Amino acid sequence: MDSAFIIEKSVFIVAVFAITMLMAMYSTWAERKVAAYLQDRVGPNRAGWGGLLQPLADGMKLFAKEEFEPNTPNKFLFFVGPAIAMSTALMTSAVIPWGDKLEIFGRTVVLQATDIDVSLLYIFGVVSVGVYGIMIGGWASNNKYSLMSAIRAGSQMVSYEIAMGLSMIALLMMTGTLSLKEISMQQAGMNWNVFYQPVGFLIFLICAFAETNRTPFDLAECESELIGGYHTEYSSMKMGFYLFAEYANMFISSTILAVLYFGGYNYPGMSWAIENWGVNIGNIIGIFALFAKLCFFIFFFMWIRWTIPRFRYDQLMHLGWKILIPLSIVNIIITGICILAFN
Repeated sequence: MDSAFIIEKSVFIVAVFAITMLMAMYSTWAERKVAAYLQDRVGPNRAGWGGLLQPLADGMKLFAKEEFEPNTPNKFLFFVGPAIAMSTALMTSAVIPWGDKLEIFGRTVVLQATDIDVSLLYIFGVVSVGVYGIMIGGWASNNKYSLMSAIRAGSQMVSYEIAMGLSMIALLMMTGTLSLKEISMQQAGMNWNVFYQPVGFLIFLICAFAETNRTPFDLAECESELIGGYHTEYSSMKMGFYLFAEYANMFISSTILAVLYFGGYNYPGMSWAIENWGVNIGNIIGIFALFAKLCFFIFFFMWIRWTIPRFRYDQLMHLGWKILIPLSIVNIIITGICILAFN
């Protein structure tokens, strides 16, 4: 392994990390703008043109706020909780193909930090660890409301991860691979998986809302019952880590949705663009195509939040266990029958 390859991958990883943080930061601004539009308000417009500097002002405010620590015997775990939530939110971006490749100074740069054969399993493994950040934070806060919120979040994530995993099985039966790169390449030429797995896509989308604790599945942050939820006792940047983790998870979930079901970086006429305009221009357009798709899903997350009220806890569990899981199993059976019939 030469030093140029190590430098190339290091620069790419830092760039992906910076883009993830930037998208998470400006998702807070976008959410406030979308909410203002839907509610006929103005939204942030003081800091910078159109309020574009508002996320920076919020970040500096979080840095400057007083650090408050509750009287808890688990001070170490109180600090570990936000760190786990933030780390797992950023680790999933390592296996996402952000584009095909670029030719730079005679080197072929693959636009993916690492391409492993079990990318999907890696993502599910990292996402499963993310629940520990919420559970540990809620338990270490020494607050009954935070503990109740952590229990809700844990049961919600475990319930919906089962349906999400089952929805993936039907997709894997079609694609025959766990590699996100291979799944993206198979969708070239508008051969998108959403046309073949609409039910699987719908189940995965609903579970993504539950995994990111977004409305109508934000039972872990129900102000009317649990104050602020699992991060009630947190302040300053530890609170900021939890908030950033939520928006980073939303960004990554939107990207995975675009990669699995909407072709990822593929777009209509991509092969023609590469043939006539060159590899670099064709694949740079592909990067923008991927970001256009994921930005649409981010907007969809926000649109749902300010449109639909949250479920009751029993409704949430009923939907996960009695509707989505059986529907996922039926989808697997129908997919298997179709594969046997048409292949």
